[in-house]
Order: sequence, then C-alpha cells, then structure tokens
Amino acid sequence: RDSTMNRTALKNYAPQARRDFIQVMTDRAAFYGITAKKVEPMTVKGDVVVMGGREYPKAIADKRNRLEERIQRDGFSQAIDAVAYSWFNRFVALRYMELHGYLEHGYRVLSHPEAKVFPEILEHAEHLDLPTLDKNRVIDLKLAGNKENELYRLLLLAQCNALSASMPFLFEEINDETELLLPEGLLNSDSLIRKLVDGIAEEDWQQVEIIGWLYQYYISEKKDEVIGSVVASEDIPAATQLFTPNWIVRYLVQNTLGRKWLATYPESSIRGQMEFYIEPAEQEPEVQAKLKEITPESLNPEDITFLDPACGSGHILVEAYDLFKAIYQERGYRTKDIPSLILQKNLFGFEIDDRAAQLAMLALLMKARADDRRILDTKVQPNIVCFVESKGLKPADLVIGINQEISGIGPGNISQFDLDELVDLFEHAKTFGSLIQVPPSLGNTLDSIEARLALIEKNNDLTSRWLKPLHILIKQAKALASIYDIIVANPPYMGYKYIPDEFKKRVNERYPDTKHDLYACFLERTLNLLTGSGYVGMITIQNWMFI
Repeated sequence: RDSTMNRTALKNYAPQARRDFIQVMTDRAAFYGITAKKVEPMTVKGDVVVMGGREYPKAIADKRNRLEERIQRDGFSQAIDAVAYSWFNRFVALRYMELHGYLEHGYRVLSHPEAKVFPEILEHAEHLDLPTLDKNRVIDLKLAGNKENELYRLLLLAQCNALSASMPFLFEEINDETELLLPEGLLNSDSLIRKLVDGIAEEDWQQVEIIGWLYQYYISEKKDEVIGSVVASEDIPAATQLFTPNWIVRYLVQNTLGRKWLATYPESSIRGQMEFYIEPAEQEPEVQAKLKEITPESLNPEDITFLDPACGSGHILVEAYDLFKAIYQERGYRTKDIPSLILQKNLFGFEIDDRAAQLAMLALLMKARADDRRILDTKVQPNIVCFVESKGLKPADLVIGINQEISGIGPGNISQFDLDELVDLFEHAKTFGSLIQVPPSLGNTLDSIEARLALIEKNNDLTSRWLKPLHILIKQAKALASIYDIIVANPPYMGYKYIPDEFKKRVNERYPDTKHDLYACFLERTLNLLTGSGYVGMITIQNWMFI
C-alpha cells in the first residue's frame, strides 16, 4: 500500500530538512547569545534584558534561562538537535492533519488549497477561535497590513497550543525554549515550512506510513555517522532504528496476531484479508492434541495485548491496528467504539528515543482519527512508553515525601529499599530500554506505591507535583513487569564490540547467553515478556539458532 508514495522525494527532502532545521535553530540560539563555544551573560534592566550589548524584550528571559539549562544538561549539539527534531515533528503532524481535514477550524495552517503564497489560516485569522489566541492582537496585526510574519507566528503557536490537549506528547504547551528557537520569516519562500510543503507532493501524504518513512530518512545521515564504531548511548537510536517495509510488517503481524485468532476461530473472515498468512503445516496426532490443549476455546478481542518492544515510529503497531479493527468488526462492535478500544486495550510500545515515540503516537492517533472523528476530543493517548531516566532523583527525599502524614489517613509505609531499587532500575533507561528487567519483589510493591501516590495527589497538590517523576517510573516499571499475548519487533541490531561500555556491563550480567548482538538480547527478553500461549514475530538472522 505504500508503493504509491514517492519515496525518492522523501529521501531527497528529509536529510536536507534535518540539516536546515539544525542550522536555523543554531542561528536562532546565536541570536539570543548562545553558541557552542559561549553563553552571553543576560542582565535585566527595567522592561528589557541585555545580552552582548543588545536589548531584548524581558519576556524572553525565562525561555532563555530554560534553553541555557537544557544546553548545560545535554550539551549544545544534542539540545539543538532535539529542538530541531521537535519542530520537524510538529510541522509533519500539522501537514498530515491539514491535508486530511483533521483541524477543527478546517483551514490549512502550513499551505493554501489553491496554492496561494500565504497559508489559508492567515486569510481567516479574525475568525479563529483558539484557546490561547489574543483576538485583539490578531485584529491589530491584520489591520497593520504589513505584519503578516508576526501574525502568522502568533497563529502557528496558538494552533500548536490548541493541539496540546489532545496530543501533549508532541505539542506540549509551547511557551518554552522551543518557542524561542522557532525562527522568524516563516512565510519566506525559503522557510522551513515552505520547503516541507513544496518538497513532498500532497498525494504522498495519503498513507500514514509517510510519518515513519520521513523519520527513517531524517535520521539517515546521523546513522551513517555513527555506524561502524563503538556507539555513544545517545546515538543508539540512530545506529539501530530502521523503518520496516510494509509487506514484512504485515507478514509478521498476520502470522502472530492473525494466527492466534485463527487458531481459535479457523473459519474467521479475517483469513481473506491476510495475504501473507502461512497456513500451519499438518501436524502429528500427538502435536495436534497438545495444540488443542493450549489453544483457548474463545477469545475476547479486548483482552489481547500486542507489544512492540522497540517500536520506533510505530509502523508495526499501525499495521496491527488494522488487523485488530477487522477482528472487532467481525465481532460486531460499533465502528466508532473500535479506535479507542484498540488504543487503550490492545496496542503497546516501548521506545528509548523521544522523537520516534512522538511519531509513533502521532501515527496511531491519526489512524484512529480516520475512524473516529471525536477521538482527539476524548484525549485518549496511545500506550507508548518512552523511557525516562531517574538520574538526579534522591530516593531518601522521595520516601519522606510519599510517607508524609496525611490528615485522617496517617503516614505511609513505603520502604526505602523499594524506592532505592526503583530509582536504580531506571538510571540508564535511555540506554537499556526494554532490556530492563523488574525484580519480582519490586513488581509486587508497585500497586501499593501507586495507591499511596494517588492519596497524596488527592490531599497535597504541592507534594504531588514534586513526586510526579515517581509516577513515571511506576508506569514504566508496570509496563516492563507485565506480560503480553503477541510481541512483534524489528529489534535493534548491534554487535557486542560496538555496544557502549556501561551497556556491556549490564548485558554481561543479565544476558550472558545472547550478549553477542543486541537483537538476540531482545529475542531472549521478549520470551520473558510473553504469555504462555503467546506468539513472537521478529526479524532475526540465522545465528539465533546457535546462540
């Protein structure tokens, strides 16, 4: 189905786009006194701030401080790369949504349906009703007659903020350091937006797979830079991620999820939709008896869990969505109920790369939006866990916060040992990802820690905000401690000699039999994550048989 897409155009556009976005963000940071070599001191003077002898509006001070903190934490190039990536993903989302008619006001934000120079949203600025849009400011700028760029920037940020309610993973309320780096001149003929609109034909946006292919090509040059040597932890995604061609994904999904369904319902109509399904071979009578014993007599589609433990931009999950949809339809579910059921109950993904996870969630939401026009209003979020690290958290402080006295309820009894273990587990979560194993003793306490957090949330808003990182760690631990019916992946491939040193130590301890390649570690890990009668579908090389 993705054969109609002009992948050559995507291949030409995306690597250049990455260079352009990084350059524009770098120039913008320099405009605010931050370069790879130097950070200009900032002084507040009345209504302005002064940097390098130039005056700026005082309103930028907080955003500039946040950008500086981010650069100190992550390093200049990594921080700029991440912000560039964020804006690229947002523009991709806006382009996909405007061409599919998914924006509530119905106007295009990045382009014009009649191919006019300025985006359609500018023509209708005074009619827009976006939550954070200052309508008086819009009218003033429109009446000025020569403030199109300023007006457009205002509209674009308001549109992003309007989407933050339904897609917080991609459009966090944009009043932060990423706004600071959004360039001026977005209406210019050589702007980032114009290049996106002109670089890829409208018909190529019809399939949701375009999101994954753009991601693959966006990181392709980074991949070439890091491949073939020992890889730094932050470069593991670029070195190991690969967008899997559609027919391979369908083969994997049809022979796992499809096979599980057909084993219980051999006469199911979904058989006719699965062109890559392999009929099971005739088995000996004793094997048939064993298969009958382990095959459930009935299946509830709402209970079938499907995990991609290295989900990238979500291609495997998007394909699984289609097959789940066919199963629900066969069972007679109402069409409008199916999308939210699939997103909430069936599909799960793990990922270490924030930007890829954003695109996976976007792709799944766009898939669901095609079937349910209200899905974005429901605020249903895909079950994608993008691992967050626990660095900087102090278990001793957390245990005081969580066990504090609550009026009428009393103190908590969460142990220091459990919080130590939880924080330690995720110290290098962006490196180890799905390979992290939750000790059973800790797994058994997660519900009680979560229940105590809920009590604090209800009774002490201030402490609740302070303990928010603990919520995220609990969610991650519960996802990793669960088991799943179907696991399908194109796992990361990386030979032992290329694995970063801190990663090697953990791999040697936890995966001594499969440490020779990351893909084999993943294969071993998925067998631990699987239910007793589950299926794994994975792209491997032959040496898995001998490891």
